[in-house]
Amino acid sequence: MKCLLTAAGLRNETLRDALRDMLGKPFGEANVVYVPTASTAEAGDHGWLLADMNRVHALGWREFDVLELNGLPPETVLDRVRRADVVYVSGGNQYHLARSITRNGLAGGFLEALESRVYVGFSAGSMLFSRYLDAHSADVIGDSRDLHALGATTLEPPFGLFDWYLKPHLYSPDFPERDDAWADRIAERADFPVYFIDDETAVRVRDGEVDVVTEGRWRLHR
Repeated sequence: MKCLLTAAGLRNETLRDALRDMLGKPFGEANVVYVPTASTAEAGDHGWLLADMNRVHALGWREFDVLELNGLPPETVLDRVRRADVVYVSGGNQYHLARSITRNGLAGGFLEALESRVYVGFSAGSMLFSRYLDAHSADVIGDSRDLHALGATTLEPPFGLFDWYLKPHLYSPDFPERDDAWADRIAERADFPVYFIDDETAVRVRDGEVDVVTEGRWRLHR
C-alpha cells in the first residue's frame, strides 16, 4: 500500500515528484479518480475545492474521474476505484468521509483496491487511515464540533491502519490559530502520536515504512 498524505494537495514539485515515483509511470499513462465526498459536509464557498481539482487535473492524466461515495451502489463505487491507478481523496469533514465509507460498506473493498494503487489524501482525506480517528481524538484535537455537526457523538475508524494521527495546516494562513502554541496544547493532551504538517508537506507511507516529504515544516509528537 502506497499513500501520500498531504495537508493541502500537490502544491509543490517535491510532492508531485513523490507521486510520480510512487506511481512508477507518467501521469499521462495513468487514471486518477478524485473523491470530493468530505467537502460536501462543509458549508460556504468551495473555491478551494475547485482550485485543488484543477491543480490535479492539470497534471495531464489519461483519465480524470470524479466519484462521490454516497448514493451509488457499493460495487459501482468500488469498480470506479479499481479503474484508477491513483485514488485522490479531498479535504473537508473527515468524520463525514469516514462515515460515508463505513455506512456504505466500502471499507473492505476500498482497502483491497488500494493494495495495488496509490492513495493521495488532501487534508481530511489524509486523516482517514488512523486508528485514532474517533470521538476521543476529536475532543483532544479540538474537532468535536465537526463531528457533532453530523448529528453524531461517536465514530468508528473505517480502517484503523496507522497508530498515529495526522493534523494538517500547521502555520497555514487559512488557519491562523494553528501555530506552535496550538500544536503544543494538543501535544500536551494527546495520548497518541500526532504528525502536524504544513501545507507544503506530506507524510508518505510505502509498504508500512513512514517518512515525510516536504518543502515546508512539520512536527511529530510521540
